[in-house]
Amino acid sequence: MSKTERRNRATGSAAMLASLLLFATQAAADTFAKVYYDRATDQLVVTMHYRGTNPDHRFSLQWGGCKAGTDERGAEVAGLVVDSQASDAARIPFDRTTRFDLTDMPCRPAKLTLRTAPRFAFAIQIPAAP
Repeated sequence: MSKTERRNRATGSAAMLASLLLFATQAAADTFAKVYYDRATDQLVVTMHYRGTNPDHRFSLQWGGCKAGTDERGAEVAGLVVDSQASDAARIPFDRTTRFDLTDMPCRPAKLTLRTAPRFAFAIQIPAAP
């Protein structure tokens, strides 16, 4: 192998490594640090752990449809927790606690499965409305 071929191969490897590192710093994965139901306020309290360039991420909740449950605990419903800055570069770790009012929850009592992209889920039982 010539000197030029070795240099081109080394340059190509370095470029691939740099691309992978750039992707790793940009790929954010929001995870659930803590989730609980606050009976006194009828709210879902969710603490998200995320990485970004700033602490100003906001989280919202999108409801899925209800489906009949398989036991006495009620229906089943999914909720997707959406990060307002999902494409922010994942550089510094942050935690943010958000309270979600449950008056718009489509069915209760229900087993709620919260999800955040792409693979994190948390299940919690929500009682009938007060």
